[in-house]
Amino acid sequence: MAAPKALVNLKAVKEIAVQFCPFLRNVRATREFLARVNVERVRKTNYACVLRTDVRHDGSAPCVTVSFNDDEKLVMKSERLLCEEMLSAVQKLCQQKEPPSDTKK
Repeated sequence: MAAPKALVNLKAVKEIAVQFCPFLRNVRATREFLARVNVERVRKTNYACVLRTDVRHDGSAPCVTVSFNDDEKLVMKSERLLCEEMLSAVQKLCQQKEPPSDTKK
């Protein structure tokens, strides 16, 4: 049985833009990333997060751009990246940008 996939928390994300040419061989990880952030469990973490998909037929390299609430951007040229690497990079930055929760009782 496969290990459960980590849930990405999009609270600190304003927009995710995914660009790829579906006819190239090196877009599998990009398409998998798109599928993983587009599931309802992930989308529930921030309904205000806009997910844009730009499917091109020009042979351009796949690219994922994540815009955060503080206007910082993470641009990943995903041609040679794995889906897990992209997800962990996004999750790491989201955890850094998320305000600490108030656990005082």
